[in-house]
Amino acid sequence: MGSILQQDVGRTGWLLVIYGVISILFGLSALLWPGSTVIALAWAFGIMALAEGIASVFALFQRQVAISRGWLVLYAVASIVFGLLAIWHPLAMANVLLVFLAAWLIVAGVYRVVFAIRVRKHIQGEWMIALSGVLAILLGLLFVAYPVAGLLTVAIWIGAAALVYGVLQLVAGVRLHRWKSAL
Repeated sequence: MGSILQQDVGRTGWLLVIYGVISILFGLSALLWPGSTVIALAWAFGIMALAEGIASVFALFQRQVAISRGWLVLYAVASIVFGLLAIWHPLAMANVLLVFLAAWLIVAGVYRVVFAIRVRKHIQGEWMIALSGVLAILLGLLFVAYPVAGLLTVAIWIGAAALVYGVLQLVAGVRLHRWKSAL
C-alpha cells in the first residue's frame, strides 16, 4: 500500500512542479507584456467560445437535449459569433469584456453601499463594506474612463495571481517530492 501512495504522491508532486513552472512563466510574461497578454486571453476565450458553439451545434442533432432546441440554437449562435469576433478582433472584444466588468463593479459597489447602510445598526464595521463598495464603484468608473489602462491592469493582476499560484504549486510539488523521498 505504501508503494502505491508513494507513486501517486511522486506523480502528483512532479505535476505540481510542472504546473508551478508554467504558471510562473505565464505570470512573468503577463507582468512583462500585459498588452500581449490581454490579446492572448481574448483570443483564448474566443477559441473556447467557438468550441462551445460548435459542440452545441452537434448537440442539436441528438435526440434528447437537456434544454429546448431554441435556447441551444441561441447559445450556439452567440458562442460562435463571440468566438469568431474574439479571434478576429481580440482587442475590441477585450474592451467589451472590460466594459462588462466595469458595469458589474459599479452595480456591485452600489449594492455594497446600500447593504452597509441597511445593516449598520446590526453589525460593527459596516464602514468596511461601504468602503469596499465605494472602491468598486471607483474602479469601475476608472475602467470606463481609461479602458487601455484598465486592460493592462487586469492583465497585470492576472499575471501577479498566476505568479503567486505558480510559486505555491512549485513549493507544494517540491514538498510532496521530499515527502515521497522520506517514505
